[in-house]
Amino acid sequence: MKTTSLSLVIMAVLAISIAIMASRCSGGRKAIEADTPQIILTNETSDGTLITVSFTRGESHNHPLMAIWIEDSAGKYLETLFVAESIGKGIFQHGEKTDGQWMPGPVRRPAALPYWGHQRGIRAADGYYLPTPEEPVADAITGPTPQGNFILKGKSTAPLPGKFKVMLEINQSWDWNEYWTNVRYPDDIHYKTSSQPALVYQAIIDMENIQEEYQMVPIGHSHYSGLDGTLNSDLGTLTTALKIADKITVKVVQ
Repeated sequence: MKTTSLSLVIMAVLAISIAIMASRCSGGRKAIEADTPQIILTNETSDGTLITVSFTRGESHNHPLMAIWIEDSAGKYLETLFVAESIGKGIFQHGEKTDGQWMPGPVRRPAALPYWGHQRGIRAADGYYLPTPEEPVADAITGPTPQGNFILKGKSTAPLPGKFKVMLEINQSWDWNEYWTNVRYPDDIHYKTSSQPALVYQAIIDMENIQEEYQMVPIGHSHYSGLDGTLNSDLGTLTTALKIADKITVKVVQ
């Protein structure tokens, strides 16, 4: 009996050890998968300039929305290379509740990516500078929000000027901090879905002096509720928003 009991204990210990090792291996695989860049291709059939944006997630990354576009050197919007599908189509996966379950549905989120929206300059019937399900952006430049690291390979659809900017706006819901609190603007429903305002990055490209790689740098934040298209250069109130991305680089292939 004693031998049998001892054998059972040993087998139980072995089983627990194997389970722990399997769990660690599984966790390791998930970490590797999350760090493996997702490749996103946009405007694949275009003969334009290939622009590659490599995004490495930061420690505060948690399902952010983003848009990547091109402006001329004076800041005039030229075209979008990529925008999160929920913004580009106006349909969110958890847009409406049906029979107690969240289902895809139309949602207006003007505070999500307001700088991109106002730069794009297309105003919807409800007054927001956002695409709608009736007037979405083209399928060729939209896609699901990347869950981690990604590499965007997007082509321009028209000749680019000698100097231009690659822009990126990123926003993450519910990332409150000591300044951007959930009671700062208690009557503003759009602020409540945004928390810290969207952060805007840029890289300046000179086609006559192409660099091997450009580091995108944050240049300001958007209006906290998307009321207008202003860009505030003061980043002193932002904390975790600055850690959504660890590194963003751009390459241009002529």
